[in-house]
Amino acid sequence: MVWIKKESAAKLAAILLFLVALFITLTWPNSDPVDEVSVDDQVNGVIELPDPDIDSDYSVEQTIEQRRSVRSLDAEKGLSLDQVSQLLWAAQGITDDDMMYRAAPSAGATYPLKLYVLVGNNGVEEISAGVYLYNPDSHQLELVKEGDIRSDVYQVALRQSPINNAPISIIMGADFSRTTDRYGDRGERYVYMEAGHSAQNIYLQAESLGLGTVVIGAFDDGNVHNIVNMDEAHEPLYIIPVGYPR
Repeated sequence: MVWIKKESAAKLAAILLFLVALFITLTWPNSDPVDEVSVDDQVNGVIELPDPDIDSDYSVEQTIEQRRSVRSLDAEKGLSLDQVSQLLWAAQGITDDDMMYRAAPSAGATYPLKLYVLVGNNGVEEISAGVYLYNPDSHQLELVKEGDIRSDVYQVALRQSPINNAPISIIMGADFSRTTDRYGDRGERYVYMEAGHSAQNIYLQAESLGLGTVVIGAFDDGNVHNIVNMDEAHEPLYIIPVGYPR
């Protein structure tokens, strides 16, 4: 009888140990390495971008000499989040943490430009399809609209193929009041100048990354504004598809 009791106790102890181990397995936080973009970030719609690289072997002179508009883009090859981060930083990223100056010059440092990123299905390795607004101050993307809307924008932009094929398009908008409140009607001219500065930065950064891009200015402003779900104060100026040259 004593031997039976000991065997029963051993079995009971084994069962209890199994249950404890099962409970720990089910409730213990996942300690595996996570992707660059966490699930919580995806759910909350805020994506932390990787720090931009400010040191490369590709010279400014090389990028200027080789820069071309590329309309034939590979529809099957997506970009990395590092590449997206680099492009957005070149266009409007912070280059002086104290004064909060940006990569492109702005009249009176009014910074009217706003960058929306259209991401297609499998367009960027680490994030889902949708429209994201770039926040230069925090170097983050904020989800504005879910889903792949490239074909919708393509339809209201004279069906220009780069928009449909590129893994991403950067839609450059502007809040003109930020500049015209200070400079009056002439401030509109300054905004367009700034858009050109920023777009050229995207061109040169794309070239240095082995990517192709083209600036598109022919589209229906109102439809682009509505499809992208842009802020009421933001007016679209450019559609800039970016991808790998075909």
